[in-house]
Amino acid sequence: MRNRLKVLRAERDWSQAELAGRLDVSRQAVNAIETGKHDPSLPLAFRIARLFDMRIEEIFDDEL
Repeated sequence: MRNRLKVLRAERDWSQAELAGRLDVSRQAVNAIETGKHDPSLPLAFRIARLFDMRIEEIFDDEL
């Protein structure tokens, strides 16, 4: 699943560790999601969407 997490994080000048803290996950989890190695759980996807004030579909794209 492709996503815009890295771009959105960079626009706010947040490190992976800073974003991880805001989401209550590890920095490694943020890295795995950003690089496409791991898809977030649905509850985490909702937390990410709320944090960026966006819809899940605006951040995550399931088309390859």
